[in-house]
Amino acid sequence: MFTGIVEHIGTVLGYQAFDDTASGGNGVSITIGNAKPILLDCHIGDSIAVNGVCLTVTEFNEDTFKVGISPETIKRTNVASWQQGAKVNLERAVSQDVRFGGHYVQGHVDTVATIESRKSEGNSIIFGFKLRDPQLEKYIVEKGFICIDGTSLTVTDVLSDGTFFISMIKHTQENVIMPFKKTNEEVNIEVDLTGKVIEKQIQVTLDNQIKNEDSPLNKLVGKIIEEKLEKYLNGRT
Repeated sequence: MFTGIVEHIGTVLGYQAFDDTASGGNGVSITIGNAKPILLDCHIGDSIAVNGVCLTVTEFNEDTFKVGISPETIKRTNVASWQQGAKVNLERAVSQDVRFGGHYVQGHVDTVATIESRKSEGNSIIFGFKLRDPQLEKYIVEKGFICIDGTSLTVTDVLSDGTFFISMIKHTQENVIMPFKKTNEEVNIEVDLTGKVIEKQIQVTLDNQIKNEDSPLNKLVGKIIEEKLEKYLNGRT
């Protein structure tokens, strides 16, 4: 679990494909450098969010660490654009003594979005985004949380076509990679888990109610049908 509060900006040093036949596909191995501040308490098997992607440390030294990335992660994220020298946001998994300053972030990227616009507003930057997968637009709401490239941000506006916006203050600009990006570049998106959980709970509840003939929902629907039918029949006589 993560908070979406970026701790450090690292650098991609190497990007190597490997044959991952044991897991049914081909993956990549990536080495991240300039990471000393977040490796002081590192162990093999630890989770580190890299641009919002929860990855497992397989090797590390004082300044670098290596992670393996599966084909599924490559499809969901912008990992394929992490060329040598690229800057990436880094955050360690939360510990008991971490203040929860952002929001609940799993590090499970849902999709990518394209930067549609960016403009200055005082000392802030307003970014506009468009999701690759429009079916996820329902989870993005004004004033709701969203995680973009591992950064916890607040949605400031959502247009009818699904375009959404965030406002990035000066402090955040100085500590994350998004200000380095230009329009038409992609970012990783993790929507707020809360919306997905609520949707699932409602769906399961409705399914159970519909299947049970004696459920309150079925009784209510039956009563409404009877009343409508009675009015219809009375109107014909």
